[in-house]
Amino acid sequence: MTRSIEADLVVIGGGAAGLATTIFAARAARRCRIVCVDGARRIGAKILVSGGSRCNVTNRVVTDRDFWGGSSRVVRHILRAFPESRTVEFFAELGVALHEEEDGKLFPDANTSRVVLHALLREAERLGVSIVTGERVVALSKERNSFTITTAGGSTFRSATVVLATGGKSLPKTGSDGFGYELARRLGHGHVDAVPALAPLVFEGWEALAGVTHPASLTLRNRERPVITLNGSLLWTHFGASGPVALNLSRHWHRAIDGDACVTINVCPADSFETLDAWLREQEQSRARAQVTTIVATRVASAIAARWVSDAGIPSDLTMAHLTRELRHRLVRALMETRLPVRGSRGFAYAEVTAGGVPLAEIDSATMESRLCPGLFLTGEILDVDGRLGGFNFQWAWSSAWVAARAIARRQRT
Repeated sequence: MTRSIEADLVVIGGGAAGLATTIFAARAARRCRIVCVDGARRIGAKILVSGGSRCNVTNRVVTDRDFWGGSSRVVRHILRAFPESRTVEFFAELGVALHEEEDGKLFPDANTSRVVLHALLREAERLGVSIVTGERVVALSKERNSFTITTAGGSTFRSATVVLATGGKSLPKTGSDGFGYELARRLGHGHVDAVPALAPLVFEGWEALAGVTHPASLTLRNRERPVITLNGSLLWTHFGASGPVALNLSRHWHRAIDGDACVTINVCPADSFETLDAWLREQEQSRARAQVTTIVATRVASAIAARWVSDAGIPSDLTMAHLTRELRHRLVRALMETRLPVRGSRGFAYAEVTAGGVPLAEIDSATMESRLCPGLFLTGEILDVDGRLGGFNFQWAWSSAWVAARAIARRQRT
């Protein structure tokens, strides 16, 4: 069914950032006629699958240091306008209590993402927001002070104010195909190339370790120079590696220059070469008859110990009494720096977020309004900001939505 609708505000995209923008704007400007348009028949798919379908709403502590992409100063300014404490209060108002888990992650007490989505939809409905689903936006243009939005089905929406909250390219099965970048481009905006972020790493030859998880440190090197080192839990899989540290590294891998990059792993991240070497020498004295693999297995998972000892060229039955200085040093170096043959990630189909998007320099951080097209606002993942695993990308959605909504409400009152 085609339709022609006049509104004060049209939000394109019904994900976390889009729904939050409509709610915050409706609360701040009660008479504002707000329409949220989304191509999916059932919106919020990415909310539903996030955090293992439990929705990691935010984190106990969120700072600009948890994000990559655009200017940290701009990110900091936006986060401070609506910090994580306000997020907790906001969801409490919606009847969604949160609890803290490992690494400060905050999840709904119900342990299901559906309560988050339903709470947002209920609040939008209570505030009189009109949510139009199954209408994919294919064109966005501006003449004088009015925007025209056209959908694939032939419907048109006209408004003096538009919010692009279309997300990026991650998890395309949820409706994120990156077309929002094209809509922004047509209105004068640039685009930092989008790459997968928070995506599992892919490599071969380590399938025997699948299922093993442990603390690790991953270092990305480009032309043999360290680019970044990240710490966290790593999960070996049949296709390579997942877990927080691998997911967090993925965006940096895709950003590596000229493809001349490699990844090394440290399976004893709490140690230095000296402390690990000293520990092995102590074991030589106290447990001379024990096999080297047995000793190393007291420090790391047994499967890790067996693989690393073997790769260091140490016989499986060698005892500590026969571990030479050369072999000991070779083992320590292997434990602290083994190269992984990473050849990429599992791509956008498995990425939890997108790195890249509309440059932050092209928006006013005090309002989220475009510096190039007055009346156009951008929130959430469409911007060149991506956070590490742990609820940070949702917090960016809530914070950027709040800043935009308050600015839009001020425009409505003038």
